[in-house]
Amino acid sequence: MKNVNKRTILLSLLLVFCMMLNGFSQEYRTETDLLGDIKVPKDAYYGAQAARAMENFHISGQYVNDYPDFIKAWGMVKLACARANTEAGKMKPEILKPIEEACQELIAGNFLDQFKIDLYQGGAGTSTNMNVNEVLANIALEKSGQAKGNYKKISPNDHLNMSQSTNDTYPSSLKLGMLLHNDRLIKELNELKKSFRKLGHENIDIVKMGRTEFQDAVPMTVGQEFHSFAAMLEWDIANIEHASQSLMVLNMGGTAIGTGLNTPKGYDKYVIEHLRKISGYDVVNADDLIAATSCLQGFVVYSSALKTLATTLSKISNDLINLSSGPRNGLFEINLPARQPGSSIMPGKVNPVIPELMAFVSYRVMGNDVTVNIAASDGDLQLNAYEPVVGLTIFESQKLLTNTIKTFRVQCVNGITVNKDVHKRNLETTIGIVTALNPVLGHHVGDELAKEAKATGKGILELVREKKLLTEEQIKVLLSPKNMTGLDKSKYENK
Repeated sequence: MKNVNKRTILLSLLLVFCMMLNGFSQEYRTETDLLGDIKVPKDAYYGAQAARAMENFHISGQYVNDYPDFIKAWGMVKLACARANTEAGKMKPEILKPIEEACQELIAGNFLDQFKIDLYQGGAGTSTNMNVNEVLANIALEKSGQAKGNYKKISPNDHLNMSQSTNDTYPSSLKLGMLLHNDRLIKELNELKKSFRKLGHENIDIVKMGRTEFQDAVPMTVGQEFHSFAAMLEWDIANIEHASQSLMVLNMGGTAIGTGLNTPKGYDKYVIEHLRKISGYDVVNADDLIAATSCLQGFVVYSSALKTLATTLSKISNDLINLSSGPRNGLFEINLPARQPGSSIMPGKVNPVIPELMAFVSYRVMGNDVTVNIAASDGDLQLNAYEPVVGLTIFESQKLLTNTIKTFRVQCVNGITVNKDVHKRNLETTIGIVTALNPVLGHHVGDELAKEAKATGKGILELVREKKLLTEEQIKVLLSPKNMTGLDKSKYENK
């Protein structure tokens, strides 16, 4: 034991020594900002203000580079700004060229490791904006044959932030980043919708009992139920696409509070034109840049659409859980793919873990929407300083939804099978189909049949046959899928 302890101590000391040696060997450059000098790792592309933010904000362990679309959007915004400044005659063409090359690096997804500021940060996003400015300045300097930190040649403030403020570039980059991710979210939703449509077509003729308040109601088909899930998703897709239009209204050129201070003539128009070409989105500037700088309406509208989608996904997920319940002592109308053992104590138990996950994520997205609403309502006067929490919650919602919807489709929906025998048995024994017989037997006879069925445990069809109330031919016609469910297959042909 003593020898083991000695070896452990020696190894620990050796590890500490190596760490110290590595720290001593780290080379730094000194940069200066408003607060004075600060050391920055010599090989880092970020600078003084990003370094201070890294020191100040050790909060969540979630970093700006956890959302690459956001950084890509920054590259697009800064590229549009540089081109607009050049077109307006404020930036020299020889400065534009290396800045363009630097921006293209971010758009291509490079240098992500240089954005390690915590997403939970004060300052309305200034730390992130300066992180971008510093990284772009140093990339541009290297491409010009200059050393990192030689900001007299290309400056994070004077060149990369020319005619700008965090207060117009930060929300614009947030919105553009959300639009980029929204494309992937819509793609996954369309794939999930297709999966439900496929199940709908495959099971369109299988009659089942519909339920209201968990009680037998009236007949429908299994296919109609799956088609209804697809329709819900189609409504959400249309809602999200409409809501995403609110993200295309920017405040570029407004600078600090929307007045356009320090911008050259025509800059606000030039920057939007360039950003449209670079991004491929039909972005526009708001008709009142002061209002657009302090109001987060676009984020609220889009977040609300994500919340609405989450409520739909939760409803569908819990329906699938209920329909697959049992298997022996539940509804057991469908089978969900078995993905893992369901219990540490109960042998043979398999839980509906994938739809549970989908519901789990949906609850988180609903909560994120509350955060967006509160933050948007608490912004004061000419700026909402809480944009970072609005941005990170919407980014998180997009990411969680996109990833989980794919998992839900691949690991669950695509493997669903239907228990036809269960549906057949249910129809034979349920009291619910008495409603379908009302047109011929009348409501009063239906009530009497229902009461007797409950009292005796017999099925409605069994009693109808015993009492010879209908012929087999009449039963066949009345209980056909079309007559019982209003089934019109042509409604789904092009779905």
